[in-house]
Amino acid sequence: MLPIKKILCPTDFSEPSQRGIEVAVELAENFSAELILINVVTSTYPVGAPGVPPAYRVEEYHQEMMNFATESLEKMEREKVPQGVRRRKVVGQGNAADEIVEQAEREGVELIVIATHGWTGWRRFVFGSVAEKVVRMASIPVLTIPGPAEK
Repeated sequence: MLPIKKILCPTDFSEPSQRGIEVAVELAENFSAELILINVVTSTYPVGAPGVPPAYRVEEYHQEMMNFATESLEKMEREKVPQGVRRRKVVGQGNAADEIVEQAEREGVELIVIATHGWTGWRRFVFGSVAEKVVRMASIPVLTIPGPAEK
C-alpha cells in the first residue's frame, strides 16, 4: 500500500463528505499524493404509467444533474483543496458504489477515503450505505470517516 500516490475521495456534497475531503487532503499533503475527487450521478429513468410520457425530459434532467455535479466539484475543490495539492475531478454515472470502486481500479489508486453519514436504525436498513458497499467491494484499503450519528 505504501507509498500512497493516488487517493480517491467520493463526495455527495454533504457536510459529512466534506469532512472526508478534509482528511483526504491532509493525507494527500503528507504523502505528496494526487487527490481525485469524484461525484457519481445516479442514472435517471422515466417515471410514469406505460404509454404515458414522463412529466419531465429525462435527458435534460440528467444533463442538469451532470452540470450540477461538475460545478459543485469545482466549488468544493476551490474551497477545500489547497493550491499545492495535485488534484483532479471526476463526475461518474451509475450506481455510486460500483462507479467508485471501478474508478479506483481504472486510476490505480492506493486508498479510498470515504465519509459515512452516521445513519442508524431503519434508514440504514432501508437505504444501506454507499461507504459500506465500497468497503465490501474494493480490492484496496478504504478509510471511512464517520459522520455524526443521527438521533
